[in-house]
Amino acid sequence: MTLATQIASDLLDIKAVYLQPEEPFTWASGIKSPIYTDNRITLSYPETRSLIENGFVEVIREHFPEVEVIAGTAIAGIPHGAIIADKMNLPFSYIRSKPKNHGAGNQIEGRVIKGQKMVIVEDLISTGGSVLEAVKAAQTVGIDVLGVVAIFTYELPKAQANFEEANVKLVTLSTYSELIKVAKVQGYINVDGLTLLKKFKEDQENWQD
Repeated sequence: MTLATQIASDLLDIKAVYLQPEEPFTWASGIKSPIYTDNRITLSYPETRSLIENGFVEVIREHFPEVEVIAGTAIAGIPHGAIIADKMNLPFSYIRSKPKNHGAGNQIEGRVIKGQKMVIVEDLISTGGSVLEAVKAAQTVGIDVLGVVAIFTYELPKAQANFEEANVKLVTLSTYSELIKVAKVQGYINVDGLTLLKKFKEDQENWQD
């Protein structure tokens, strides 16, 4: 079993991911979605947590061997980033969604040095907007952002376009395509549900038509 398959299976098993193609969720953007993901739950399951953190270390070493500092996005990327940095014996920092409105007004917490090679950790990629803002914040202070790693991606076309436009490499441990394949095999969804889930990936606005 591949890492992507095992993580997809674990996310379904611990109910970090819910699939409801017949009774969709409503995202903050207003989009009706057949899937809801809360990867913060993975922190409560040691076996899944270890699988994820070890997976992150493996892909970072493979794709970003020059990394000098790990950064987590506030809030969801912080615990994963801290564990990864500890495992890799690297400095850790985290990046707020916006600068503090008091004190030194920091957006990046922790000591970072201009020119450092950074990998940013996120838990979930939908459109990629928030983590790419973190990338921009790091680049603004002279950090060399090698790329972004995340547990899971919805594989939305908008995210792909956003990362390409920003010229930022994204590596995820598992994907929407892998997850719905595992969900069908393990009986979480039926054939009709799988069809709807595939349609959502292709067209988030009209998948229910």
